[in-house]
Amino acid sequence: MINDTLCRFLLEDLDIAGAVVRLGPAWRQMLDQRDYPAPVACLLGEMTATTLLLGDKLKQAGRLSIQLRGSGAVSLLVIDCNERLQIRGMAKSSAAIEDGSAAELLGDGQLQLVLDMPSMREPYQSIVPLAGDSIAEIFEHYLAQSEQLPARLFLAAAADGAAGLFLQRLPTAEQRDTDGWTRIEALAATVKPCELLSLPAEELLRRLFGEETLRLFSARPVTHNCPEDWEKVRSMLLSLGREEVYAALQEQGEVLIKDDICNRQYRFDAQAIDELFAAPPSAADTPPTVH
Repeated sequence: MINDTLCRFLLEDLDIAGAVVRLGPAWRQMLDQRDYPAPVACLLGEMTATTLLLGDKLKQAGRLSIQLRGSGAVSLLVIDCNERLQIRGMAKSSAAIEDGSAAELLGDGQLQLVLDMPSMREPYQSIVPLAGDSIAEIFEHYLAQSEQLPARLFLAAAADGAAGLFLQRLPTAEQRDTDGWTRIEALAATVKPCELLSLPAEELLRRLFGEETLRLFSARPVTHNCPEDWEKVRSMLLSLGREEVYAALQEQGEVLIKDDICNRQYRFDAQAIDELFAAPPSAADTPPTVH
């Protein structure tokens, strides 16, 4: 298993499904020029792996967005993933931060999950209180409540990589082997962070579940995806209206739009704003002149 891939698998005789994800360059791109404290980067890496493991279930065009909001030193973790496993994400935290569990760093807060697909009349949204001491426990609790199926997550994150192992008991598992889930849980719990971050998927799974019948599916690529989107920013300014945009221009000398999730800024000077509001609606598809 190379970096930036996700591999699904099935323990066929037990009806237990799962996946392994490992990130390298895509994770480092997400961290680039962010300067997150190590505890914040670790939480974000674990949540990135988790979001990909859940986003892999998208079977058609769509987008899964997950946010953890808290009252603690880490106030926000957000990851966005589409059906092609293209990801982007960010974290917000206070300047002074110390090591601690996810529960300690996030404090009281909530998990918000939004699923949006063209086939849906409106996005599906779920908001629940944070419950669990770690990112893994928070999402295990959420899945147990939302899907009514036991699931386990084993996560690891470091400056140069992030990884995760996901297990879920299928509805027919109890009929196949009454002790299967308990046995697999215990075996999976022996995995070490260094193994998650370094071992190829097949070697990792064989090492953990060597006595089980394993079907490993083809790896899927994961990419970090944060392209510039001038059209979207231009449309947003037009929707705000001439009066509000020119008021901001007069006050600040320019209009600055910050895209926090992609760590990018869009700057419009007076000439660019004049051109924006002078242009006919059909010109919205072309980037503005920026000086």
